[in-house]
Amino acid sequence: MNEPLLSVRDLSVAFHQGGRSTLAVDHISFDIAKGEVVALVGESGSGKSVSANSILKLLPYPAASHPSGEILFNGRNLLAATDAELGAVRGNDITMIFQEPMTSLNPLHTIERQIGEILALHQGLQGHEARERVLALLMQVGIREPEKRLSAYPHELSGGQRQRVMIAMALANRPELLIADEPTTALDVTVQAQILELLAKLKAEHGMSMLFITHDLDIVRKFADRVCVMTGGRIVESGPVRDIFENPQHDYTRHLLASEPKGDPPVTDPAKPLVIAGEHVKVWFPIKSGFLRRVVDHVKAVDDVSVQLRAGQTLGIVGESGSGKTTLGLALTRLISSEGRIAFVGSDIQHYSFKAMRPLRRHMQIVFQDPYGSLSPRMSVSDIIAEGLAVHEPSLSAEQRDARVSEALVEVGLDPATRWRYPHEFSGGQRQRIAIARAIVLKPRFVMLDEPTSALDKSVQAQVVDLLRDIQAKHDLAYLFISHDLKVVKALANDIVVMRAGKVVEQGPSAAIFDAPKDPYTQKLLAAAFDLSVIRAAS
Repeated sequence: MNEPLLSVRDLSVAFHQGGRSTLAVDHISFDIAKGEVVALVGESGSGKSVSANSILKLLPYPAASHPSGEILFNGRNLLAATDAELGAVRGNDITMIFQEPMTSLNPLHTIERQIGEILALHQGLQGHEARERVLALLMQVGIREPEKRLSAYPHELSGGQRQRVMIAMALANRPELLIADEPTTALDVTVQAQILELLAKLKAEHGMSMLFITHDLDIVRKFADRVCVMTGGRIVESGPVRDIFENPQHDYTRHLLASEPKGDPPVTDPAKPLVIAGEHVKVWFPIKSGFLRRVVDHVKAVDDVSVQLRAGQTLGIVGESGSGKTTLGLALTRLISSEGRIAFVGSDIQHYSFKAMRPLRRHMQIVFQDPYGSLSPRMSVSDIIAEGLAVHEPSLSAEQRDARVSEALVEVGLDPATRWRYPHEFSGGQRQRIAIARAIVLKPRFVMLDEPTSALDKSVQAQVVDLLRDIQAKHDLAYLFISHDLKVVKALANDIVVMRAGKVVEQGPSAAIFDAPKDPYTQKLLAAAFDLSVIRAAS
């Protein structure tokens, strides 16, 4: 039998801080054969990324150490390699794609320079020869008109384009092993399908091996050859993908496979009062040019959109990045200027000033995509949740505010005793529950949920969906649910608006759109979300 390309044997990883050691990875072993895709799956904190980063020794040493194990690449132990030896392997024989390309790419350097640096370091290519190779790589990963992208900076590219640039950088030196750490988590479903199809095609063309780290089991089912399931720093089950999915042996694997948002949204009552409505809403951003900065055109972020939302109803807004989903939500909540008519609980608020809107803010709350970014790291959970009460209900005593905070935490399934802790002391799912508690403590009528589950594990997503359903039923809330995850939308939304380039291409009851989408764009979105067979075909 041929020797594996990579062999991880009895690997442990410990982190040391303040005289204490914590074992993050506990005696794991797995192999990757040449041309094989192995998926490492598990929830946040399971040890997936720590294990992957150990392969190239990217952990913060000496805070991290390896009490046991070895990592053999082509028979050579990388854990025992010198810095010079590792430098020759990194970016050459083994490369890595990270989850968030915006933080992985240098914002101060052009795309040509960033890919060119890798070619200069490992292949000595310079000037015209390097540029031709960069262009070839950009074409290979499907960047249109690559000549126009050479001088672009990361912020000038879309999320999918940035991830394609990261793949181009990873493939620049034709590596034997590609490590992909959650490379599609932050992407729209259609872009995700494109990236996975691209990776499958490149793997087939170059005979590359891949270690694919993800918490999305749908991707694993269609993309990987073998899978290792991790929890608590251990691999609890491993084997061929079909065997694991059809006959899981470990309780945790069965838990992961069952952790999809399920159920149907609550039935709406058309007789309930209208909470918020937008008629012919337009948000156009001017494009200025010339010495006098005259307006020469407009970016039509939202273009003649009409929606309405009743108490107890969830309206899902779906579409790719840049479709205008969030802009529409911000316009409806009067956080940005717009044209058209916006009514809230029967009152026309389109021309309300900032001061006039302030009393309504307690009834219009927002839960953001990234709870860690939206919660102040300098404030305790109690202070974060109570902040809105201090503004909108100043007559409450300190004891009354504390009681309301505790009540909100209980409602979202958190222990009130934790209210004196800080956001960094909680998991991602717990932080999102805190963000929801901050919104509901004011007893609002309407909540805008902007991608509230996209950064969460599947099992945590399911928990948050169930929580949102319970809170909605209890308080008769109206939800505007903005997401590119159509499986979550299907479980939560009664009605759906599909947006593309600022316009509505299709809208109606959720069941009708999921069962029989009429517009080709909607059909494309649903195909990308629910059928990834094209990925397997490409590989």
